[in-house]
Amino acid sequence: MTSDRAWLLQGVHNFRDYGGYAVSGGGRLRRGVLWRSGQHHEATDGDLERIAALGLASVFDLRTSKERASHPCRRPAGFAARIHHADDPTGQRAPHVAAAATARQRTPESTRESLRRNYGGICFRPELQAILRRFFAGLGEAGGPSLVNCMAGKDRTGIAVAMLHLATGVHRDDVIADYVLTNTAGDPEARIAAGARTIRDVTGQLDDAVLRVLMGVEPEYLEAAFAAVEERHGSIDAYLAEALGIDPALRERLRDALVEG
Repeated sequence: MTSDRAWLLQGVHNFRDYGGYAVSGGGRLRRGVLWRSGQHHEATDGDLERIAALGLASVFDLRTSKERASHPCRRPAGFAARIHHADDPTGQRAPHVAAAATARQRTPESTRESLRRNYGGICFRPELQAILRRFFAGLGEAGGPSLVNCMAGKDRTGIAVAMLHLATGVHRDDVIADYVLTNTAGDPEARIAAGARTIRDVTGQLDDAVLRVLMGVEPEYLEAAFAAVEERHGSIDAYLAEALGIDPALRERLRDALVEG
């Protein structure tokens, strides 16, 4: 491990445990049962061996069918986890890929602005809300270790993890801290290079400085998502209930399944 929660794998990036955080009312999220990552298209045999040892019961793949077809995930032999796929969006891409494809004259700052703008709408994507409802319902069943992933493991996955943290009572500062671990988890240079290969497949050649922005995260992106949610729903809690179906009963099941101590 490169930290107490991030794994250094060869072909799977941003692979980490997002449990262990203190929750309001006492206790902590369990370790070893909540995992997040980018896509597993370039997973090595050694990576697959380590992932198999986790005994994953469920995988929530937030990518589109086009992303899955062009970059299929490698799985361990005999992989028995139930894999949940997101429905396809209408004309929408991964937020960092959408930001790469917006302006013809891309600069690092214009790319950051595109990402901020995309985060302002990410929580309202119908296909993301639908898979997140399945994600939360599944985690509330105490069905064993789970993994949530998307292309880079930072935007759609970042929203999924942030909402799970908030629903279980993790402090907002810790939510942001976990989100920005993307920038340092594992081997950042290998992660950026892998993301560059995928993005260039979709959008063509891009400046290296722009690619680094696209493959990174900033607290202001997640804060933009939170602000948009609060503006539309009044509060994060109202969004969790109204958009994602996290009512008091499901909150209690999530805490029973995921919180210890």
